[in-house]
Amino acid sequence: MMDLAILPSYIAVILLFLAPPGPDMLYMLAVGLEGGRLSALRAILGIGTGMSVYAAAVVAGMGGVAQSHPSVLDAVRILGAAYLLWLAYATMRSARRAINGNGDIAPGRWYLRGVLVSLTNPKIILFYLAMLPQFIGSADNPEFQMAVLGAINVLMEVVLYGCIGMLSGFFHARLTGSTKATVALNHVACAVYVVLAAVIVVEILLA
Repeated sequence: MMDLAILPSYIAVILLFLAPPGPDMLYMLAVGLEGGRLSALRAILGIGTGMSVYAAAVVAGMGGVAQSHPSVLDAVRILGAAYLLWLAYATMRSARRAINGNGDIAPGRWYLRGVLVSLTNPKIILFYLAMLPQFIGSADNPEFQMAVLGAINVLMEVVLYGCIGMLSGFFHARLTGSTKATVALNHVACAVYVVLAAVIVVEILLA
């Protein structure tokens, strides 16, 4: 059986964690501006998939291995920064294609991008390692308790950041008829990707 008594405090902690602007929130803003509401929906489902993989790894006991090898986590973060820079380049290329009337990205790529952005953010697994064991309470099955808590966290982020991405997609929808506006939105999204990559690099250097 689960210990449901810890849910209110757990949900409060998750909301405090999700409320401040962070990489996932900024990424969803960029996706909404670049691709619109449906793209944001696909991207947040991809992020949720990546988070679910990390949550499952912690429940299965693999998280401790990652925590004991920080160099591996740094390598993953470097790959994440490189991928964000590639997204910045791809966004600029999309902006140039938009000028010629061909700036669309295949729908499935938004989901895959979300998965990769999530999986190259090993802070997620460290968060699960720190938080999930603190809310086992008096549960008879700790693994099941942590699995449910991980699922709740994934669902909360998908709903919250998905709404943010779709709201930013409102601006894309309003301005999509203007080539100049579309290019400008892509430039903003590109800048967000570059900033996120720079933040990752700075964090690694200062660690």
